Amino acid sequence: MTQRQERSSVSRRLAYFVISVVFANYLLDSFLDVVKVSATPARIVGSLACLLAIGYLQLRVFSRPGADLRSGRAYLALGAMAALVYGPLLFFPVEWTGMHGFLAGSVLLVLPGRIRWLVYGAVALSNGLIQAWSVQDLSTQVYYVIASLVSGLVVYGLSRLPSQVKQLETVRSELASLAVSQERLRFARDLHDLLGFSLSAITLKVELARKLLGAHTERALRELAEILGIAREALADVRAVASSYRELSLTDEIESARSVLTAAGVAVTIETDHQELSPRSRTVLATVLREGVTNLLRHSEATRCTITISGAGCSASIDIVNDGAPAEVDAERGSGLTNLATRATAIGGSLLAQTSAEGTYRLHAEVPVEPVAEEPAAGPQPAGQPMATRFAKMLFTVLVVGYGLMSLSQVAFDYPRIGLSGMAVAALATVVELGLVLGLVGRPHVRLNMANTLAVLAVMAGCVYVPVWIYENPLIAVPGFLAGSAALLLPRPFGWMAFLAIGTGQYFVWTATGFTGSWVVYGLIAVTNHGLVLYALTRLRSMVTELHEAREELATAAVAQERLRFARDLHDLLGYSLSAITLKSELTHRLAVIDPDRARQELTEVLEISRQALADVRSVALSYRELSFDEETQSAQALLSAADIEVTVRIDACDQLPKEVTVTLATVLREGVTNLLRHSKAEHCEIVLASSRHLVTMDIVNDGIPTVERRSRDGSGIGNLTTRVRALGGDLHAGLTPEHTYRLRAEIPLPLN
Repeated sequence: MTQRQERSSVSRRLAYFVISVVFANYLLDSFLDVVKVSATPARIVGSLACLLAIGYLQLRVFSRPGADLRSGRAYLALGAMAALVYGPLLFFPVEWTGMHGFLAGSVLLVLPGRIRWLVYGAVALSNGLIQAWSVQDLSTQVYYVIASLVSGLVVYGLSRLPSQVKQLETVRSELASLAVSQERLRFARDLHDLLGFSLSAITLKVELARKLLGAHTERALRELAEILGIAREALADVRAVASSYRELSLTDEIESARSVLTAAGVAVTIETDHQELSPRSRTVLATVLREGVTNLLRHSEATRCTITISGAGCSASIDIVNDGAPAEVDAERGSGLTNLATRATAIGGSLLAQTSAEGTYRLHAEVPVEPVAEEPAAGPQPAGQPMATRFAKMLFTVLVVGYGLMSLSQVAFDYPRIGLSGMAVAALATVVELGLVLGLVGRPHVRLNMANTLAVLAVMAGCVYVPVWIYENPLIAVPGFLAGSAALLLPRPFGWMAFLAIGTGQYFVWTATGFTGSWVVYGLIAVTNHGLVLYALTRLRSMVTELHEAREELATAAVAQERLRFARDLHDLLGYSLSAITLKSELTHRLAVIDPDRARQELTEVLEISRQALADVRSVALSYRELSFDEETQSAQALLSAADIEVTVRIDACDQLPKEVTVTLATVLREGVTNLLRHSKAEHCEIVLASSRHLVTMDIVNDGIPTVERRSRDGSGIGNLTTRVRALGGDLHAGLTPEHTYRLRAEIPLPLN
């Protein structure tokens, strides 16, 4: 198991542990209230049965990762939860107020769209309104509403984040595969567009030139000249496709240069003294080295070469100096230097090539150790932060602020005794705690040294204990923030020891301020819950961010691996063939007049090589297979889920559909999902494929209507899809529906058997 997999496993175990403890504390708090207020055997047994049923529904139905929360079973469980929350209020009107959070959170998990937030707010508001019958104090009623809102978000967040982590673990591999598929398709297009036509043309012209030799030598020479031009252009195309398709190793290129130059009889001296470089800078230097050595062997008659790679400060440089300076630089070589200069400039570097008066040729490149930021590649990714990280950040902020408001509303109960000054001190202490938690403790990428950590904890401890000591009110601060922050900031064993010490210390704080019994238990539960929720949401938020970054790294690595394989295929299969075609065509051009028979023999070999090269192009391109509808469906589900879009898929069996139909449908599905992610703010998407004897239809429907006319943004993509669908006799429609959704519909007729 890799370190990242271990972290993922730890995050899931942490989520399950925190969910169990926090939910158990909520249930225990209500049970203690029942025991304290109405401790008869029947009431105790009845309340315990209801509480256990609520806990079972929450853990086994609503909070279980992978559960289908749009099923009839989920709606039935939500109805049962509502009955368990509101029914016991007839017997426990005050003791049961903490259960509304479970119903509010479950509503957010089960109900669709915006209606869930309306029902969530109604559940929380109902708690305050119901308590108005027995509690006349307005601050108490407000407290019950806020408590329901906060605990509902706790239930919702702790239930959702494990699923988010699991989805990200799954989708990162899907995205890597998708990235590879996109790269493969691009490679296949490049091969077809750049090389397929060229090699086919060479084959035809070689056959024609062979027939013309002898009888029409002059025309044969013209054909040979065109063959040479096509072959050279095709070789340049191979380099264009293969260049930048992999990260080069500078060490490997140095050894390769030493070996090649030595084999060519060039005395070589290589000196390296450079610091660690970023992959992009290292690749540029390796590319300059490769191209410089290639040009030396191809264009000069050098006997000595000195290669120096050095680095100082923020930059590194390479010098390739040889004693075989050419009389002039031809176009092909100039193009290669232009490409190198473009690569160096792209990362903030420079390139210089010059001939000295002593007859030496120098190629010099300089690159920064840390290059300028690379422009992100365009792709089917939603704008802004990924949904999982935005959700985690929003949830964390709302809950921290909610806990602070709950604390202040509790302090308001004691306003007659502590007065305005006490409320002001409580507000100041709470705001400082909230600022430290949101600004430092809860941010995933903030790392504090030990001195700063101790300073933050000291300030928070002052906010917690100084007001309690002055006003003798243990509710005047949020000690759970201090406990959770200690667990997060201190090294693991010491952090949890501090967490336990702060929790235990609350017993003495409550008893020293005159509180006993159930109040002390309540204080311990509050500290534990607040601290665990702070710790868990911070860790899980950090894990979601790490997993999101990991999936991008994996996708990039998968693409790099595919580029490496493709570059090797191009080099091994096509580079030699095209070079051989070029050389033999040049030879044939010279022999056409003086030795026609030998020229025909050379052309026969050129023909065989060109046919083999064309077969090689096809063999490389064939490995980049056509789209699979099943795989595109799975990728669409993974992508939409990663973007926090609820997706429903209903697919009829399509095994018997013609291949060209499934490929076209897969293309429509990919483009439709891509446009959805780029141009809409959908919350739900439905993908439906239905087939009959004579017709197959596919609908992609989403509720994310853009603010501008859709056609103006993705009309080109829709136009291309329409062309593909109409080529099969079908039709494509895209637009708004009467239900205020956006639908992309493809209809393709099926051939009669």
